[in-house]
Order: sequence, then structure tokens, then C-alpha cells
Amino acid sequence: MADTVPTLGSRIPEGGSTDPDEILDLFLDWAADIGFDLYPAQEEALLELMADRHVVLDTPTGSGKSLVALGQQFRAVCEGRQSFYTTPIKALASEKFFSLCYELGADNVGMLTGDASINASAPVICCTAEVLANLALRKGEDLDAPYVIMDEFHYYADRDRGWAWQVPLVTLPKTRFLLMSATLGDMSGIINHMERRTGRKAALVHSDDRPVPLDFSYRETPLHETVEKLMEADKAPIYLVNFTQRECAEMAQKLTSMKLTTKEEKTAIREAVGDTRFTTPYGKEFKRFLGFGIGVHHAGLLPKYRLQVEQLAQQGLLKVISGTDTLGVGINIPLRTVLFTKLAKYDGRKVSRLKVRDFKQIAGRAGRKGFDDEGSVVSQAPEEVIEKIKEQRKAAANPKKKQKKSARQPRAGEVSWSEDTFKKLVADPPEKLVSRFRITPGMLVDLLQRDAAVNDPSKGNFASVRELIANCHDDEAGKERHLERAAQLARSLYRAGITRMERDTSGNYLWVTVNEDLQVDFSLFHNLSLFLIEAIEGLDTDNPDYALDLLSLVESVLEDPVIILRRQVDKIKTELINRLKAEGVSYDERMNRLDEVTNPQPLADYIHAAFDHFRRDHPWVGGDLVRPKSVAREMAEDYLGFTDYVRRYGLQRSEGVLLRYLSQVYKTLDQNVPDQVKNDDVHDLIAFFRALLERVDTSLIEEWESLLHPELLLEGVTDTKTCLLYTSDA
Repeated sequence: MADTVPTLGSRIPEGGSTDPDEILDLFLDWAADIGFDLYPAQEEALLELMADRHVVLDTPTGSGKSLVALGQQFRAVCEGRQSFYTTPIKALASEKFFSLCYELGADNVGMLTGDASINASAPVICCTAEVLANLALRKGEDLDAPYVIMDEFHYYADRDRGWAWQVPLVTLPKTRFLLMSATLGDMSGIINHMERRTGRKAALVHSDDRPVPLDFSYRETPLHETVEKLMEADKAPIYLVNFTQRECAEMAQKLTSMKLTTKEEKTAIREAVGDTRFTTPYGKEFKRFLGFGIGVHHAGLLPKYRLQVEQLAQQGLLKVISGTDTLGVGINIPLRTVLFTKLAKYDGRKVSRLKVRDFKQIAGRAGRKGFDDEGSVVSQAPEEVIEKIKEQRKAAANPKKKQKKSARQPRAGEVSWSEDTFKKLVADPPEKLVSRFRITPGMLVDLLQRDAAVNDPSKGNFASVRELIANCHDDEAGKERHLERAAQLARSLYRAGITRMERDTSGNYLWVTVNEDLQVDFSLFHNLSLFLIEAIEGLDTDNPDYALDLLSLVESVLEDPVIILRRQVDKIKTELINRLKAEGVSYDERMNRLDEVTNPQPLADYIHAAFDHFRRDHPWVGGDLVRPKSVAREMAEDYLGFTDYVRRYGLQRSEGVLLRYLSQVYKTLDQNVPDQVKNDDVHDLIAFFRALLERVDTSLIEEWESLLHPELLLEGVTDTKTCLLYTSDA
């Protein structure tokens, strides 16, 4: 790379600079040198940032929001101060981390994701929103965060995670914020809250202009015909949008019958993959798809496989990416066409039509800046509509032949859509962001620790809690509900032994403090963490199975890995039906016995009884139900490695689900279970899962090590401008 334009890091003045005008000039000179002509919205946003205002950047995907963020990060490096860049998912934090390492220098960039901590004192930190929220809760105004960039800020309205996007706005009044998304909608309320809390003006920078315009079309042809027509029109790479992991693999398999790549392109893919090892059970099928120019990308894959798809796509070697809607979260995969297989998805509660925000977020991935004059967004009609049209054409071509009744009818619970639905999604603005603020046991612990560190009786107990709730974005009725829940949680923490009462040095003031015997990284961010602690107290430490029973309690408070539990049930049913047949049991009796089969649930009676007792004493629990299961316990009891377990239950297409679940088990054992109740067997379990996780996927560590050899970071990229184009939204 000797002939490349110098990176932005080379423009950092020796000894730094605190002059915003000088910093802006250096940044703009660099942008001009690498051939970037800034758009008006980019220039406006950079000027507002350098004038020390908050900026809300609401511009389409591909319009250069990442370049604006880079200007703010460059300022932090020049000033020797720290900036935080938050993302909704770890994969995007990792991607940004490596991109910024290239641009600003590895010494200037760090990452915090909860799983990984690299160079944590660097002036530029990439992290998930939850990491920054937890830091803000623990340190409040003392957190050294003069600059915070929150990417994909529309997650503010996420039902489960929106609290993490609001907490920094509420707890960091000295911070200057850059909030970015392509689908913000009406931001007036949030801007007003931010200005009042910080005493600093905020600038809304909005534009509807896309550097790469989009064309929209609705297709009533079978999917393979739609893909063929798009390929003939030179519309690849195509992002085939599915809404389940199973559909991703099924669609990829169907496409292998099509000729998507030439012999030369297949050779290029093989050379790019090189000697990469695909050692897990799904690796062989995953690699086979790549050979056809097809990438599969979803959360059920191991991170190293998703990374492989992203790297091949960045090199222009894949024709189709069959993925879930997670690709709409800014992951760096350059695409020319976005093809929706459906306009409805399961949202965790029911199947419903896509929201405008979700549609626009995904559709915005179409069109590669610097490569395409136009991007394409295509939607398939429902399958039953396509089949009906196909039958009508057959009937018209042969009117004398009696036609069979269509085999494909809408299934119960299915949601249909039409071309009008599609047009409405294209035309309507995103829905207004709504507050998802909530109080959790983990928040309360962090805030109590902060109050204890200040030790100011004049502010009273729970000063930080009251301040947090008073400044949140909810209405007064909502704040009253938060205060009531906080009081219930405080009583629960005391009963669980997490907190205790102490007199101050004068003996006159009763102070609530967090138990000092807890480990430094003790966490309560699971909704049922308090139940876990209370239920552990009921276990017999002299029982030889104490550690395994404790593991079962840990698993009961985690979300169900549905696909794994379903496979457990299938295996048990298969074994049961074979045994009952051999015993000559009648068909009706066999069916009755099968209806009783559930996934393995060790300690279920104790867990449910303990939870019923817990709910009587803790009314705030609400609908948070325990879910007894045995995935990690089964692996520990049967001495199964990761690959062994995948093969036992045929989880080849869901390896990432298993990895993520085991990671949650490990972190809960390590951080949510107090050290006082961990005996040697429990520590052995923790070590077992830590070693297992380290063996399965080391892609993050391997890529970090590649920074020692920068020529390997983006193989085939020959200039800085192209490198920036490959990042998510530069």
C-alpha cells in the first residue's frame, strides 16, 4: 500500500490540537485529497459539531453519516479526549472497530462489547449501546465521555433494548451527542429533552437525497424467475430478505440449481476462501453455498462464517446473499438489489406486516455508492397469489383441460399483502420513536453504588435513582410507575442480601449500600437475576449435583433457544415412538404419550415452586416466567463438546444460536451468581464453558492479530477511498 493516499490518522497534528477550526480544516483537506466531495448535509453536520452543538443526522443510507462520525472521532483523537461510538449489535461494533483501526491507527481505537475489551483507554471506543448505558449508570456525570455517537438511533424505540439508547441522553449532561439513522421520523420531543438536560442546542440535519437513487418494483413471478430476471438485468449482488433462519438456508439451497456464477468466478471464490477451515458441522454446507456464489447470513451462524460472507461480498464475489433482516442494521455488505421474499414477519408476539421503519431500513441497503447509478428494491407477491396467477395462465393456454385446485392456500395466522401495501411502505414516513425506558435490578445496583461513592447524606438515599427517573423521556404518569417499581426493587434487593443498611460516621443517617462481598463484575441485568440468587439459597450445597442444579437454575432465567428445545423434543419423540411400537402399544396410546413429551426440564418442580413463592413477595416480576431447560447441563453431564452437541440434535444451521446461548450461560454463571455460593464444582463448570467458547470461534482475536499485518486487513483494496466505501455508511 505504499502508493495509497495517507490515512486520516496521518493527519493528526504532532502534540494534538484543541482548535476546532484547525481540526475541521485538517479533516476536510484529507477528505478532498482522497476524492470525497462532501454533500451539503455532511458539511452542515460537521460545522454544527465543531460549533459544539448536538447533531441529529437524519439522512438516507449511503449518504455519508459514517464520514460525519469520523470527523467527530478525529476531533477526539486530536484533543486527546475520549469518544464513544455505539451500535445495536456486536457484529457492527466489531466491523466499525477494524475499519477505524485502519483509518485512525490501532493505538487510537478500542472496543467494548461485553464479550471483548480491547484497548479500552483509547480516544475512540466502539461499543454496543448497552455497554455505554451501563457505564453511564455506574459513573454518571463522572464518565469521561465528551463525545458520544449513537448509530442506528431508531433502536431507541426497540421494545426490549430501547432503554439503553435513552440512558446516556439522561445521565450524561456534559456530553455532546451525534444521533444518526436513516429512519428517525419525528425527533422534536427527543431533541427538546436533550436540550433541556444538557443546556446545549441541538441541530437537526435532515435530507431525503440519496447519492444512489432507488427504483421499486413488485413481482408476481416465482422467486427463481425473479432472481433470473434480476441477474439478466445486471442487478447483482442481490440481498434476498428472509425473516427466519430456516428460510435463509432453504432459499440458498433452491438457488444452487441456478447458474449464478461463471467458471472464472467460481475459481476466484475458491482462491479468496483459500485454506479457510470450515470445521463445524455446518461448515461443509456453508462452504458449498459459497462455491455457487451464494452467501448465507443470519444470527444462527457462527461469527466467523458471517465474517467470511461479508469479506467475500466486499470483494464483489457473491451474487446472492440469503439473509435475515439483520443485514438492515448497517452490516458492511455492498448490494445492488434488495429482494423482499415477504412483507410480513413474526415480531416475537405475532405475525404482522412490516413497519415502515423496518422496510426502509432494509430497503436502504440497495445501491452501492461509487459502483451503482441506481439501486433496486423488489418485493415478491404472496406465494398463493403467484400460484394463482400461474394456474390462470395455464388455464388460458389450454382452456379445455381441467385444472387442479391450487394446493397452496393461505395458512392460519398468515398475513397477506398486496402491491398497494408495498407502495404504502415506500411512500410513508417512519413511525414516531416512542420511549422504552424501564427500571431494572441491575440499574438500581449501579445507581446505589454511585450514590455510595459520593456519600452525600444531603442528597438522601436513592438520589441517582430519583434523578434518572425525573429526567427520563416518559410522561408524569410513567415516571410515577417507574418510582413505584424502583421502590419494589429496592426492597427485593435488601431481602436478597444484595444491599444492606449502614449508619454514617455520625450514626444519625441510615445509608443503603451494595454488599461489598460481591465480585467486582457482579451484574443483575437479567430480569430474573434476583430470583436466581434467592433460589440458589434453597439448594443443598452438600448434594453431589449442587453445581449442576445451580446450572439448571441459571438456564431457567435465560431466554429459550427455541430451535434447540424443539430438536430435543423431536429426538425424544422419535425414540419414544420406536420403543412403544416395539412394545406393541396401540396407536391411540402412542399418540397420547407423545402429547406429553416436553424438552428436558431438570429441577422443574423446585424451580416453579420457588418462583411462585418469589412472585408473591415481588409483585414487580409481572409476566417474567422462568423456563426450566437443559442444554448446558446436558453438555456438562454428558461431556459433550460443541460439535458433539450440534450433531446430536442436527443443529448445523443453528450453530450461532447454540454459541450465543452458551455465552449467556457462561456470563450468567460468572457474573450473576455471587462468588460466595460457588464451590469448586461450579468454578469447574465456568472453566468448562469458557474453554468451549474460546475453541469454537476465535475470529475476533484472529482479525485483531491481522492488524499487525495491515496488508491483510482488506485484501485487494488499493486506496483509502475504496476502503471507506466498504464501511457501513461512508
